Amino acid sequence: MTVRRLLALPLLGALLAGCGIRATEVPTDFGAAPSRVPCTLAGPDLSTEAGRGVPVQVFLLCGASLAAVDRAVRVPEGTPDARRRVIVAQGLLDQLAKSPYPAERSAGYTTYVPGGLGVSGPRPKDPEDTLRLSTPPSRLTSYALAQLVCTLSDSAATEDDGSVILGGPGGPLRRYECTDELRDHPGSTQPPSGEVAGV
Repeated sequence: MTVRRLLALPLLGALLAGCGIRATEVPTDFGAAPSRVPCTLAGPDLSTEAGRGVPVQVFLLCGASLAAVDRAVRVPEGTPDARRRVIVAQGLLDQLAKSPYPAERSAGYTTYVPGGLGVSGPRPKDPEDTLRLSTPPSRLTSYALAQLVCTLSDSAATEDDGSVILGGPGGPLRRYECTDELRDHPGSTQPPSGEVAGV
């Protein structure tokens, strides 16, 4: 019985070859697999939807990472720098809390920043570029904090050095940084931060 089975193997191989089944040594490239979340924005209406005002960028969540989108914040002409900083920061928070535009939603963009979040400037002993939130940063979700840190740290609301000093209505302050790791993994990465001395 074993000998018969061994003799049958070459016949089976010949039959398969005769049916057109051949080994392929060169891999066939059909292109990249389609992405479920393209995170690609297209359309001339996006710049119009952003509105008039000072051009800014905010970070929304798309897939598992943060991506910048264009927005605008209205700032009255002649506003002093200290006040201007707070107006821009509040405008950015409001933009982050809004539902993304239809084209952005279709591309997979979303936001975790809660509505009604307010911001104020420094208290008497705070550094001049301090931003105090109406909710302590520690109470925000990791996604929301990452969005805020990356949006504010690269804006006219701060010193434009890749960091931002944040605190709650009272209490200590921390200087947060937006890093590549934070942008790539906002759900599992805490923004690097350190206590602000002398406050």
